[in-house]
Amino acid sequence: MAHTVDATSSIEIASTHAKQVQRGDRFEFGKNWSRFLGALNDERIFAAEGSLRRMLEIDTLVGKTFLDVGSGSGLFSLAARRLGARVHSFDFDPNSVACTEELRRRYFPGDDAWTVQEASALDVEYLKSLGQFDVVYSWGVLHHTGSMWTALDNVHRLVARRGKLFVAIYNDQGTRSRRWHKAKRIYNTLPRLLKTPWALVAIAPTEFKAALSSLLAGRLGNYLRAWTRVETARGMSRWHDVIDWVGGYPFEYAAPDEIFNFYRERGFALTKLVCKGAGSGCVQYVFEKSDDR
Repeated sequence: MAHTVDATSSIEIASTHAKQVQRGDRFEFGKNWSRFLGALNDERIFAAEGSLRRMLEIDTLVGKTFLDVGSGSGLFSLAARRLGARVHSFDFDPNSVACTEELRRRYFPGDDAWTVQEASALDVEYLKSLGQFDVVYSWGVLHHTGSMWTALDNVHRLVARRGKLFVAIYNDQGTRSRRWHKAKRIYNTLPRLLKTPWALVAIAPTEFKAALSSLLAGRLGNYLRAWTRVETARGMSRWHDVIDWVGGYPFEYAAPDEIFNFYRERGFALTKLVCKGAGSGCVQYVFEKSDDR
């Protein structure tokens, strides 16, 4: 996997990213993930590994290639590498690239089986240079590109025959999703000092309902502990997930049947679907590419 990104391309990406952030058109995902690294521990890493095992229905990735499209914190690139895969990670956000590089430095220093680059899921020429992979993973990323359907189309071309495509896309909740679109846009146009207060205001109704439900069920302690314990399904942090959710912009979404039909038309079969409790959050899909594509 000898893929190169020249210095000029990296500077252009960083400049484009900075301009979008300045205009309020993009959330700084990487800065949020850099704070998350301070909470990263073995329990979270094991949880991430478990998530990959369950969703991909595998015990190991030894002998497999793994592409992390929009690596974010780098946690799932790390999990795939620990499971034995050769990993290629890339992200559009310079700080996310730095997070992924930091995890590589901490856990696999000097490892030639894990490469990290700064690039965009909308850059067709870059994607063509990568070749194809046994597993293409993009969790909660493609709906933040500003051109979701183009990105969804781009990534399917990166999957090898009989390979797997694991994506998570925001669920279309109609009016509710449109309200969240406005809330996210507001977050990104606010001065920095007002962003956290706005996040608290935006998430308050949802959290109030969750706390009240737990109280009435006699499980308020479980709700309170959810803010400090490892999120068991994926090893993430609840607070960092909240900031990622409220701030996450650009913001697009799709109904499960739209995603299913989109990839079925491109020769993929759905092998795993997790949508219970998704609400306006992410629905998780695992597709397998047919032999004849």
